[in-house]
Amino acid sequence: MPQVSADVHVPVPPELAFAVSQTHGAIRRGWDPFIREQHFLDGAQHPATGVRTFTRSAFLGPISPTMVSEYVSWRPPTSVGMTMVSGPPFFSRFGGGWRFTPEGDGTRAVWKYTYDIVGPPWFRRIGVTIGQWLLGREIRKRIDAFAAACRDEQVVFVARADLEARAALEAQESAKGEPRA
Repeated sequence: MPQVSADVHVPVPPELAFAVSQTHGAIRRGWDPFIREQHFLDGAQHPATGVRTFTRSAFLGPISPTMVSEYVSWRPPTSVGMTMVSGPPFFSRFGGGWRFTPEGDGTRAVWKYTYDIVGPPWFRRIGVTIGQWLLGREIRKRIDAFAAACRDEQVVFVARADLEARAALEAQESAKGEPRA
C-alpha cells in the first residue's frame, strides 16, 4: 500500500510529544490545520485501543470529508495507530500512525499515513499519484503544526494535564485490578 510520512524533532520528551499528538477537542483544532471537527464516539472519554473517533477535515469547509477511525494500537509514549472504519469513498483503506523516539534533547516524531484507492488499476495509479502529492503536502503541514504545538505553552499545559489524569486513572484501575485502557 502507498505511504506518506513526515518527521520532525521537537524539544520535549517522548511522553509529552505523544500527549501533544493525542490532544483533542478545541486544543487539537487550535493546532492541527486538518481538523474542522473531531470527537470520540460510543461514550469514550479518552483515546485507547478500540476507541473510535469522528473527524471532519477542514479541507472544504462545512462540506469537508468525514472519517470514522479506530485506535488499533495505543502504546504511550512510543507509538499509536489508527485505521479508517468509514470515510471518503475513494479510499478502500486508510490508516495513520505516530512513532516517538528519544533524540538528543527531545524527541523524533514520525507521522505516517498508509492508504489504498478504490477502482481499477489505471484509476488507482492516478489516485495514488494525486494521493502522494496531496497527502504528502498535508502531512508535512500537520507535522509542522505539531512541532509548533510542542512549543506552545497552552497546548503543552493541556497535554501535561492529560498525562497526569491518565496516570491517575491507570493507578486507580491498577489498584482495582482492572485492565489498562
